[in-house]
Amino acid sequence: MLLALIIVLFLLWLLGYGPFTALRLGLFAINGRTITLWDLFIFGVIVWIITALPSPLKEIASVVLILWLLSLFGILALAGLSNLLVIAIIVGLIVYVVSGV
Repeated sequence: MLLALIIVLFLLWLLGYGPFTALRLGLFAINGRTITLWDLFIFGVIVWIITALPSPLKEIASVVLILWLLSLFGILALAGLSNLLVIAIIVGLIVYVVSGV
C-alpha cells in the first residue's frame, strides 16, 4: 500500500507541472499566496502517507509536512522549498520501501 501511495504522490507532483490547468483552480489566498486544488490533493496524499508510516518515520514526515506548509504559505521564504520538500518525501519513502525495514 505504501508503494501505491508513493506512486500517487509522485504522479501528483509530476502532473502538477503538466497541462492539467483545471486542478490549478485557486481556492483561497493566505499571506498573498493562492492555495490551489492541486496543493490540497498533495496535502491529502502526504497526510495519508503519514498515517501509513511506522512511528519514527511518522514524526520525521510530520516535521517535513509542517515545513512544506510553512513554505507553501510563504512564511519560510526560500525559493522552491516546497518542491524540494515534496521531492524529499518521495525519495525518503522510496528508500524506506527499497530497504525493507
